[in-house]
Amino acid sequence: MKYFNHFLGILCAFCLMILFLITSVEAVVYWIPGYFEAKYTKYGVAGTVDMTMEDLLDVTDEMMDYLRGNREDLHVPTVVGGAEREFFNEREIAHMEDVRGLFLAAIALRRICAAVCVLCVLILIWRKAPLAVLLPKMLCTGALLFLALAALLTTIISTDFTKYFVIFHKIFFNNDLWILDPRTDLLINIVPEPFFMDTALYIAITFAFLTLLLFFICMWMIRRNRKAADKNTPKS
Repeated sequence: MKYFNHFLGILCAFCLMILFLITSVEAVVYWIPGYFEAKYTKYGVAGTVDMTMEDLLDVTDEMMDYLRGNREDLHVPTVVGGAEREFFNEREIAHMEDVRGLFLAAIALRRICAAVCVLCVLILIWRKAPLAVLLPKMLCTGALLFLALAALLTTIISTDFTKYFVIFHKIFFNNDLWILDPRTDLLINIVPEPFFMDTALYIAITFAFLTLLLFFICMWMIRRNRKAADKNTPKS
């Protein structure tokens, strides 16, 4: 039944990759100090929406708290163009409710993946599998398979980003609320396409770092296991 052990190791690797990816998203948008301020300055977002940087960052904080489930609604009063108003209109609020659902689902998925990883390891221990030998190899194999699939998907999307951007929204949203108008919807103006692309790049870099760290640890363990095996092999 060694193939079942291999399956558990590869499943653990896939779950780790998903966990890394979701964590990378959270790390970029929540953990980098001053990230939004730096990007708003770079792309002149405050001037585009006619707000002070302080007010814009306050609105952003409220929005990110809402997406994380730490705020119940998106009724955020602020000052735009020198006049007091609600930053988000009803269409934006309805759309962000759907986006919040995706964020919370991703957080739940990360917890599930972490639980599956622990369960796989516990089953391998229960089956008395050679964990220190098997797991590093299977984690490397599973990670490489995941990265190959991710590279294939990225290549396909890069052929027509707009087309697959639309397909993504049609898959995850059952309405057209995500089609925002820059003339009436401020939300689309605070996340211009270059901002989105920069964020995607930072997420990719963070994900790559976590993946390389995993490979480094696994390769170190594989090398150590080989040295131990060579040392225990009787010389003729």
